[in-house]
Amino acid sequence: MLTGAAIPFMPSYLAAAEAENSKDGLSFSDDRILRVAIMGLGGYGTRVADAMQACKRAKLVGVISGTPAKIKNWQNKYGILEKNCYNYENFDQIKNNNDIDVVYITTPNALHHDETIRVAKAGKHVICEKPMALNAREGQEMVDACQAAGVKLLVGYRMHFEAKTLEVVRLRETGAFGKIMFFQGLCGFRIGDPNQWRLNKALAGGGSLMDIGIYALNGARYMVGEEPVWLTAQETKTDPQKFKEGVDETIQFQLGFPSGAVASCLSTYNMNNLDRFFLNGEKGFAELQPSTGYGPIEGRTHLGPLTQPHTTHQTKQMEEMAGIILDGHKPIIAVDGNEAIKDLKLIDAIYKACKTGQKIDV
Repeated sequence: MLTGAAIPFMPSYLAAAEAENSKDGLSFSDDRILRVAIMGLGGYGTRVADAMQACKRAKLVGVISGTPAKIKNWQNKYGILEKNCYNYENFDQIKNNNDIDVVYITTPNALHHDETIRVAKAGKHVICEKPMALNAREGQEMVDACQAAGVKLLVGYRMHFEAKTLEVVRLRETGAFGKIMFFQGLCGFRIGDPNQWRLNKALAGGGSLMDIGIYALNGARYMVGEEPVWLTAQETKTDPQKFKEGVDETIQFQLGFPSGAVASCLSTYNMNNLDRFFLNGEKGFAELQPSTGYGPIEGRTHLGPLTQPHTTHQTKQMEEMAGIILDGHKPIIAVDGNEAIKDLKLIDAIYKACKTGQKIDV
């Protein structure tokens, strides 16, 4: 077996994997490394690629982009082979590429559905950024396509692997907070460039709820530990020029759970200083602030501060997803397509409630 010392040009993340496997008494093999192609080489795709350099079990090996200059830059930066580079017209050919195990889709929301189905038909696993789709119908079609192709569909729920978040969930499950009564999720920021795709309904499928509010919605579910049975929602729009028809600026929504717990959440593209989760029970509380940013997350409970160390979220996520895909690991909080459909059904209902003013049973 060749060692990292014997290969002076071995990338640091492969050398780390070599060392880790040797430590465990295992021989190094690419079969134990999740080989990833990233589709969509924008800001978030770059963040994932950079974070993966510290991974032991996930390796960036391919790219899919419609911009040749970006592909060339990524080849130079990450050492990606020419044969692992594709565009949006020919990426179905990954079916014949044994170097790639999974495609991580980081393109605009409206493209996720068709791209996921094409990747699944090419026989590759899919990691899709959230929201997984524009609505629950699309999401179900994606899940069905991946199931039919015999590939896994995972979603980029990075907070499901974050240490302080998981500690709050653990404390709740041990009964530390007693009966859960209330959750509050505040998620928002003042969005910049009015011409960006996030403010284009055709590409984004909505506005703040699809982009940032989904954190509060998803967080309400895993923090309370139940699925909501009813919801109400109200939309506020102060700038119809920037936030055109179908692109929500601010939405407040309320959820009710079977136990009687309630949640109050805010999603906005028009206010800063909003990144807070608060969970309240009969015996105690937990607060995360910031709660969903790239970190470090900060938190406390009635028992004291949360002190779990920070790890780059995308690094931790990709390590965990390697375990899910390669070893069949089951995460503490689900990150599969069926989990995403639960959020999409609620998003559909929130938009309906905003239009009708009605309380909706879900």
